[in-house]
Amino acid sequence: MIALFKAVHVIGLVVWCAGLIALPVIIQAYGRAASVRTQSGYSEFRLLTHRGYIELVTPAAVIAVGAGTVLIFLEEVRDPWMMAKLAAVAGMAICHAWIGHIISMTGEGNGAYRLPTPIPVLFGAVGLMGVVLWLVLAKPDLAPLTELLPDWLHQPLGRELPSSLTPI
Repeated sequence: MIALFKAVHVIGLVVWCAGLIALPVIIQAYGRAASVRTQSGYSEFRLLTHRGYIELVTPAAVIAVGAGTVLIFLEEVRDPWMMAKLAAVAGMAICHAWIGHIISMTGEGNGAYRLPTPIPVLFGAVGLMGVVLWLVLAKPDLAPLTELLPDWLHQPLGRELPSSLTPI
């Protein structure tokens, strides 16, 4: 069961990461080309970016995050490196949303105004992918870094459910 979820997680992650790299490159290279100025070139560019984002990259992201969430619970991983990985994945999700915003801007105004460059999101996404890969492969001991956090993050605040209300 765990092997199946790991396979689904890795496949979803590979497709998501490929999309986070390919879409900004397509927007930068193809979206600024003179061929987009024609109606057929613009239609091809919009179809490629919009459908690629909506029908391929976003479902892959949902599958990767969903399978990863299931794996966290199945393997009961609560180490500090996993929390850092989740923060990096949240950053990847922000990059994903930024790319979606740029793609939606290509449809507004029929390409009449200049798009923002997607290069910063490309570098950010690739950097976060590297961080995730390093955290997963190295599983570094980040416990000493948790000492830098405030004390209230290290202990319960007394707001837990009483044991009589917990399920059996």
